[in-house]
Amino acid sequence: MNDIRSAATPSLVLVAHGTRNPRGVEMIATLAEAVGVEVGPTRVAFVDVLGPSPAEVLRELEGPAVVVPAFLASGYHVHTDVPREVAASEHPCTTVTPALGPDRVFARVMVDRLLAAGWRPGDAIVFAAAGSSDRRALAEHRRAALMVAELTDVPVRIGYVATAAPTVPDAVATLRSHGHQRVFVASYLLARGLFHDRLSDAGSDGVADPLGVHQGIVDLVVDRFRSGSAELAARSNDYSRGSVR
Repeated sequence: MNDIRSAATPSLVLVAHGTRNPRGVEMIATLAEAVGVEVGPTRVAFVDVLGPSPAEVLRELEGPAVVVPAFLASGYHVHTDVPREVAASEHPCTTVTPALGPDRVFARVMVDRLLAAGWRPGDAIVFAAAGSSDRRALAEHRRAALMVAELTDVPVRIGYVATAAPTVPDAVATLRSHGHQRVFVASYLLARGLFHDRLSDAGSDGVADPLGVHQGIVDLVVDRFRSGSAELAARSNDYSRGSVR
């Protein structure tokens, strides 16, 4: 996060994980396009699997930039990869916003996706997250799962696709062992990819679609961008006042 010396309107750099699944890549592009309608120039970067990287995108930008990590929790990619990429770019006018999640907008979208998958009030839910080795991210997953439980008023257990325990199949099995006949998996993933594909083998009665592009999520990205833009403007003003003195 660097000194600000420009009053130009910032560009938004939306940073996602990356996937080899074309539908996942298309979803991120569609999200960026929808956000761009609201805020102007929006670029996409990825921290894994495919490019361009955040550093590559930032090097191509001449004006200020707001980097928005399109992650649902603040794990390794948010705490380590994104700051490292920003530093490597040597871009002079950037700020990085908090990750997108947890936020109640995701809980509302997950309930919509569950209903579309056949979930009925009373059915138990497995909150399926990617997983992380970062305790801060796992704590944020618990907060996000609690939001879903508060909206649905049914038992919600967290299951992880990778890195953490319990696994999604184990979470499904636990709910069944507690007498729940119908168990649905809610996908706490932004886009289709390898992780979402694994959910179909969890032994549930249905799997909701990933979060995808939803107006509530578009609005959340726009809010992150506007907060980041305001921070850049404030720092620019501070710099100008310092120059006058």
